Amino acid sequence: MAERSLPAPGPRREDAPEWGYEEGVEWGLLFPEANGDYQSPINLNSREARYDPALLEVRLAPNYVVCRDCEVINDGHAIQILLKSKSVLIGGPLPRGHEFELHDVRFHWGRENQRGSEHTVNFKAFPMEIGKEHVGLKAVTEILQDIQYKGKSKTIPCFNPNSLLPDPLLRDYWVYEGSLTIPPCSEGVTWILFRYPLTVSQVQIEEFRRLRTHVKGAELLEGCDGILGDNFRPTQPLSDRVIRAAFQ
Repeated sequence: MAERSLPAPGPRREDAPEWGYEEGVEWGLLFPEANGDYQSPINLNSREARYDPALLEVRLAPNYVVCRDCEVINDGHAIQILLKSKSVLIGGPLPRGHEFELHDVRFHWGRENQRGSEHTVNFKAFPMEIGKEHVGLKAVTEILQDIQYKGKSKTIPCFNPNSLLPDPLLRDYWVYEGSLTIPPCSEGVTWILFRYPLTVSQVQIEEFRRLRTHVKGAELLEGCDGILGDNFRPTQPLSDRVIRAAFQ
C-alpha cells in the first residue's frame, strides 16, 4: 500500500499520447520525463533503508472522510475511484503546514499471483496480497462487472478511504523521492510505502482480472487478448536515492 504526494499536473488527458503496458513500449520516447534519474517504482531493499527518527517528530496522520457518490472508472489502464470528499494527509515526511489531498485511488494487479504490485520489497512482488476478503473493497468489486470495458463508469453510494490503510496509526513505513508511475512520469513525487500490505481474497482479485482494456465491440490487434492486467511499470534504478524508514 502506498501514498504519494504529487507534483503539478501534466498534460490534459485528451492531449497526451497513447501509451500502454505492452512489452516493448518505450515510454521515454513519448514522455521525456520518463527518462529521468529518479523514476518510480523501485525495488525496496529493507536492509538498505535508513532509519530516520525525524519522520516521527510529527506523526503521519490521515484525515480521510467517507466519500458519498464516488465514481469508479475503467480507463483502459486501471480502475480509478474519484473522490469528491476532501480527505487529506499531513505529517511524517510531508512539508509542515501543508495538507496533501487524496484525489483518487488507482488499482494495479497481475494476471497471476506472482506479480501485480508496482513497487517490490526485497524483490518480492504482490498480486494484491492474498488472504481474507477485504470488506472495504466490497463496494468496488461488486460493481466491476458493470464497468468491464474501457470508458465505463459507475457511481457507488459510499466509499471509506480509511479502509485502504493497513495500520490506523501509520507507524511503519518507508519513504523515498520518485515519480509518477504512469505517463508523463513526472518527478518530484514523495512515495510513502507502508510496511504491512492489505489482504484481499482470491475471489476479489479475479473480479479485477475480468476487466478489459478496450471498448466493448472493438476489434483487437493480432496477439492482443484485451484483458486488463499486469498494469504495472517495471521497477526503475534507485540511482543515488536514499530510502528512509520510520521504524527500526
